[in-house]
Amino acid sequence: MNESLQFVYKEEFWYISAFLNRKKANGDETAKKIEAFIKNKFNNLTPDDFYRQDLKEKIIDMVQNISIECSWVPYLESFPYRDENTDRPFNTLGYFQFKVEYYHDQPLKKEKLEPMLIQQIPYLLLDDLKELFKGSANSGILIDTESPVYVFLTSNNTKPSIIEWTQDNIEKYKKLIGDWTEIYSGQWEDYSETLYNKRIENNLSNRLSELHFIRRNSGFVYMVEESYDKFFDSYMIKYVLDPTPKMRAVLFALRSINESLDMLFLKTQSEMFQDLRSIEKKIKNLRLLKGLIQTNLSMIYNELDYNRRQHYTSILKHLLNEFEIESVVKRINQKFTTIYDAMQDLYHKKSEEAQQKTERGLNLLNLLFGAGILADLAGVIMLSLNLQEGTLFTSLLNGLIGIIIIGILSLTILYYIYIRIQLKKPTIGFTVDAIIEDKQGNVVLIKRKYPPFQNYFALPGGFINEGEKPVDAVIREVKEETNLDIKIEYKIGVYTEEGRDPRGTVHTTAYKCRIIGDIWNMKGGDDSKAAELIPINELKNMELAFDHKKILEDANLLK
Repeated sequence: MNESLQFVYKEEFWYISAFLNRKKANGDETAKKIEAFIKNKFNNLTPDDFYRQDLKEKIIDMVQNISIECSWVPYLESFPYRDENTDRPFNTLGYFQFKVEYYHDQPLKKEKLEPMLIQQIPYLLLDDLKELFKGSANSGILIDTESPVYVFLTSNNTKPSIIEWTQDNIEKYKKLIGDWTEIYSGQWEDYSETLYNKRIENNLSNRLSELHFIRRNSGFVYMVEESYDKFFDSYMIKYVLDPTPKMRAVLFALRSINESLDMLFLKTQSEMFQDLRSIEKKIKNLRLLKGLIQTNLSMIYNELDYNRRQHYTSILKHLLNEFEIESVVKRINQKFTTIYDAMQDLYHKKSEEAQQKTERGLNLLNLLFGAGILADLAGVIMLSLNLQEGTLFTSLLNGLIGIIIIGILSLTILYYIYIRIQLKKPTIGFTVDAIIEDKQGNVVLIKRKYPPFQNYFALPGGFINEGEKPVDAVIREVKEETNLDIKIEYKIGVYTEEGRDPRGTVHTTAYKCRIIGDIWNMKGGDDSKAAELIPINELKNMELAFDHKKILEDANLLK
């Protein structure tokens, strides 16, 4: 048996998990848009796109000889997820599937393709796709940009010979197999035996003519050519490839729920703003989503219990383990318990505050206007006038006193109702924002460090401290977030629309300002990752946090 062996590349499949809002986006149309975007990207590569400059020429040749077809695959079509960072609603969980092949009619070039080359191309796409879906035109899609593009490689031949994949041969060729099973992990000559032993664990095939590996970010299937032609489309896609992006989509949804719970917990601990009803509504929705996922997982567990197709059930068990689904669900359940405890503490605190306000108001009313005091007052008046019962004046005076008593009691009841209404009103947060324009037609924006709208550009601003005037707050917030000193020119407006801020009911006063001093003192700080000058003509194509684009329009900087 020849010691030298290589797999011959056949084709590959990419997967990207995503949420979709069917009211705003059509999955099939979006898939075609992504496909066109990728092809355009490949036709306009720049030197900055290449992580490995030494592979640049080979990569350019590959993308010039690529066939790629993208499609949208819905998985859970009634999944009402709301992104806690941007407050965008979605109703479907699914994934984009790409069928990819290099050198379709050039078999000799196919034979030379190696994982080191193959991994470069999906790697360079992810950041560009992330930017594509940041724009408001694509707000109906939220893709998983935290995970690499999942790549399933396939081979239907080996050179120079056909191998029987006994455990001994798997061990013998473990470096070659390892490089194809985990393409994002690199291929260095001095990797340890331990690493390659790990990579070749769990060959899911039960045939000596095949290899089936599924890893967290990539997979590899080898089948002899005859089997590939007969069974790949009819069996392998349905029972090996398709379950993988579905399970990965479940993991994406669970991670999104987990991150939302983290953000909501931070809100419960915020002294600045606590809209309990808004938080409670969000938690209720997240609990529904968790239930939908668990129902879906129950169907998979039923398959494991009743399906007698051994290969398929081994795939499902492996996927549950590889993506650590049970562990993630357990962590989420623990976070629900934690956040429920935090909410109970907050409700208890709010209840005590409400009770104290009510008692203070009623104690004051009882003290001043209680029925006993009013009766005593009437008696004193009657006694001081020394009036006889039955006289006309006595009757008139008694009637007048009765009217006074009824009026005061009515005021007491109205005051009590007013207190209760005030207690039931949602908590309102008050913030300020600043539009700061320099003399060259640029606007100062900050990149937000924390949710909501983490990593999005926004106008400098923030919450007004207790007892602070809005004009003082905007000067303070701009200094904290940009290190700039400003002078307020005029107020642009007050923004109170419901739903404008994912944190709850927030009313914002916006000001037009100008810089005092040197612009080069500008730097990020406090809640901002960075402070930057953005040309006004670029703002049209940017998706800004909150309703800051509307504020810029009201300031006549955007049309």
